[in-house]
Amino acid sequence: MGMTKRIAVIDREACKPSVCNHLCKRMCPINRSGDDCITVNEADKKPLIDEDLCVGCGICSNKCPTLAISIINLPRELHETPVHRYGRNQFVLFRLPVPRRRLVVGLIGQNGVGKSTALKILSGELKPNTGMLGKSIPWDQIIGMFKGSELQDYLTKLKERGVKVAYKPQNIDSIPRMWKGKAGELLSKVDERGRLSSVREGLNLAPLLDKDLRSMSGGELQLLAVAATLLKDAGLYFFDEPSSFLDVEQRLIVAREIRKLSQDSMVMVVEHDLAVADYLADQVHILYGKPACFGIISKPQGVRTGINTYLEGYVKEENVRFRDESIVFSKGAAESLKTQAFLRFPAYKKSFGPFSMATEGSTLCKGEIIGILGPNATGKTTFINMLTGKVKPNQGVGIKDLRLAYKPQRIELGDEQSEMTVREYLAGEIDPGSKRSKRIVRVLELEKLFERKMGNLSGGEAQAVLIAANLGKDFDILLLDEPTAFLDVEQRLRVAKLIREVVEGMEVAAFIVDHDLQIIDAVADRVMVFEGERGKKGFGHAPTNLRDGMNSFLKKLNITFRRDPHTGRARANKPDSVLDREQKEKGDYYYS
Repeated sequence: MGMTKRIAVIDREACKPSVCNHLCKRMCPINRSGDDCITVNEADKKPLIDEDLCVGCGICSNKCPTLAISIINLPRELHETPVHRYGRNQFVLFRLPVPRRRLVVGLIGQNGVGKSTALKILSGELKPNTGMLGKSIPWDQIIGMFKGSELQDYLTKLKERGVKVAYKPQNIDSIPRMWKGKAGELLSKVDERGRLSSVREGLNLAPLLDKDLRSMSGGELQLLAVAATLLKDAGLYFFDEPSSFLDVEQRLIVAREIRKLSQDSMVMVVEHDLAVADYLADQVHILYGKPACFGIISKPQGVRTGINTYLEGYVKEENVRFRDESIVFSKGAAESLKTQAFLRFPAYKKSFGPFSMATEGSTLCKGEIIGILGPNATGKTTFINMLTGKVKPNQGVGIKDLRLAYKPQRIELGDEQSEMTVREYLAGEIDPGSKRSKRIVRVLELEKLFERKMGNLSGGEAQAVLIAANLGKDFDILLLDEPTAFLDVEQRLRVAKLIREVVEGMEVAAFIVDHDLQIIDAVADRVMVFEGERGKKGFGHAPTNLRDGMNSFLKKLNITFRRDPHTGRARANKPDSVLDREQKEKGDYYYS
């Protein structure tokens, strides 16, 4: 394939020739002048695009009724040989991340731009083809692409002896289907390094060991998956989104255990909670491109510089801008100006088995968003379920005579829903023709998923569809339980802005449970803080302003965050550092 200047990608699932009768082929100016730039594949009757003949006019992609075609003119700086291409008019990856011993290497960037492909190559599951389709490229030629770099040594080892990879997948919901039994039995079975007692203590796993996997929460399954990966004996450890469903304290505990692992191993981590990525990684590679079309992996950078470069959207060393505008966070706590009473919710009490909880009642205002923070297993989800009426409280009543839109923590689809296309699923949930629905679909970039089956979506894609299905409803109260799980940084910020726009525009109210503090800071007017003893008792305080709520929450965890001077993003302070001590003395745990 050689140097690549332009790529054409066709989403084979979205492409429907029966709908358009090969409109792309008929509209292509090169075809109309007599050449065969777009032809039809006899096997599946779908189009094929010749990238050498294509002039990049974009007419085919603009005219395609199912948005199945993408034509990308690569910037001059990226005219280089790809590492791998899956097939003609399919995804292409440029460059690879560099695994390094004694360092945690973080991968940050959009979903769908190559992290899975990079992992498959680094694990030996996929032999790269340098874009030469249908040919087996000799290993020596592949290794030669990385001559003089640490990747040369790694790939040589991969070729000669193979590298065993321990992989913590993004989708943890499949674990109970693959393993029947108790958590402790699973961990004993996978303990290849004799470190079970150390990992059990480091991750506070004792309460989970006698639990059946089928009854475990998302956070418990995540801890189990991280622990199982830590216990394996491998050359490269790869953690895909280890913080999803974990609370703030657990995220930092997991980060600490992964860092310990890196002292004598190669470790790579994909993480979208930037505060956790910052705390966890020594170096980062930025992944950018166009999801499902192409991905580029930047050269390694120090963790602070790399995250700031990602937020800025411009890689100076490569002279590439991959986002039109920089992402900048507020350094101070916003004060809510909403005062018009909308709903009074009662104090609740609930007990089941050994667990008991109580919450204070309060008043919600029109257009107000309440962020809910607190440790896992202290009653946040139970509180939401009592509001909706799904759980009957011992004291208090659910919300009556108001329309509710509710997205649960876990994404669970029935067999019938899994077979629906995204278009069909959304049409059954919202009015696709309304102005609000159209805007939500556009902002969350769901048009390109319309012809995909719900059951074939990634975790992030399914999350975005479920958020749209709730935001597009006619509701009085919106309840979202962990909406940012599996979303990348940019998607999280788009969702936060969209929630605020919809709730304020409709003059309704919302409760948002999440553990990404940066997102709670961006979306919430006030916060409701839960505290207690995991699995035994919980207490939810009445909503309070952002500054007081964040400070009381983090004070109990004994964690402080400082602000990056350039981007305003939150960075976890090292315990007992000068800044940590100074902020604790002032009572500034999150805002400074």
